[in-house]
Amino acid sequence: MSRMSMPRCVSLLAVIGLGGCAGDEWEAQEPLSQLESAAIVSSLSEGDYVIRSARTGKCVDVASSSTADGAKVQQWDCNGTNAQRFHISPTSDGFWKIINVNSGKALDIKGVSTAQNAELHQWSYVGGGNQQFQFIARGNNQFSFHPRHTGMAIDLYWGSADNGTIYVQYPYGGGDHQRFTLDKVGGTTPPPATGLASILSEATFNAMFPGRNGFYSYSALLAAASTFPAFATTGDTDTRKREVAAFLANVGHETGGLVHIEEINKSVMCDTSWGPPGCGCAPGKWYYGRGPIQLSWNGNYCAAGNALGVNLKDDPDLVARDAAIAWRTGLWFWMTQTGAGSMTAHDAMVNNRGFGETIRTINGAMECGGRNPGQVQSRVNNYLNFTGRLGVSAGGNTGC
Repeated sequence: MSRMSMPRCVSLLAVIGLGGCAGDEWEAQEPLSQLESAAIVSSLSEGDYVIRSARTGKCVDVASSSTADGAKVQQWDCNGTNAQRFHISPTSDGFWKIINVNSGKALDIKGVSTAQNAELHQWSYVGGGNQQFQFIARGNNQFSFHPRHTGMAIDLYWGSADNGTIYVQYPYGGGDHQRFTLDKVGGTTPPPATGLASILSEATFNAMFPGRNGFYSYSALLAAASTFPAFATTGDTDTRKREVAAFLANVGHETGGLVHIEEINKSVMCDTSWGPPGCGCAPGKWYYGRGPIQLSWNGNYCAAGNALGVNLKDDPDLVARDAAIAWRTGLWFWMTQTGAGSMTAHDAMVNNRGFGETIRTINGAMECGGRNPGQVQSRVNNYLNFTGRLGVSAGGNTGC
């Protein structure tokens, strides 16, 4: 049954347990009281905030750090990037605009829709009622927020805990999927970074790749890394730094400094003699290199898609359209595939086998053993550069 076909009682009497809805009739949205409005206006000050779901603790996030009008606004693991920071400032009569710090775009109900389940996305601010929100205190430092043009509540779709879940407008029903916490940032000390973010700052990432394509965003990298929890978290701090440097050195080499999303010299790259069962080649699809690791061949697309839960066999171009999926394919290979070597690149770094073994895993059949010393040296140069930026020695066995 679809969400739209499921009636939900929104009467204030029903919310406090005294009934108030009958049958499948939708009740009118309760008006926001003057008392509630006054309370929240007095407790909220202009500034930059991280907005977290009271249900999941995850953050409101602009997908892939996009700066485009219409970009998806979603739930994602909190990662400290500006894609998850919003400048909240007053408009009039107790309403506020919510502007993403990274893009400068406003949270906006798509198409000025007045329908239940209309999606929240980002758009250039023009002052519309669908871009202004009233915050209502709900106790325990939690708030609901409501677009001016409908008074409905911003709602985590189906209350899902999944990364990538959208937000919609929906009549307020009192559930924690419609409540949020606001953590002010900027003037206060942010929470300590964890995982990859504790090793690699956005400033360092940008310095490593000054000419990178915006597709390869820092926030998308952090989001992808959160789905491989052993990456950049295994071993002591020096080991973790070397792994991050090694991964970025290799993907930097593969993509010309995170410039190329797709291989320049494209070909079909279909070979049905290997790969998981059922991993043939979809009609009309080409399996040339895409993404940070330049994922190639139908067998790798199919295997990566199976592992990540996306259909890359029939839609290999998804790796070139979705930054988080692109980074995840790179990390999938890094963490799980032995390639042309005898161990995964992750295992090579956390077991101190050296950067050279990661080259062997990724492209050893064509580069190692003197086959292409120039290509090997290019990777090593990246690695030495990046370990230096991260403040760690390169370790032994850098070549192959």
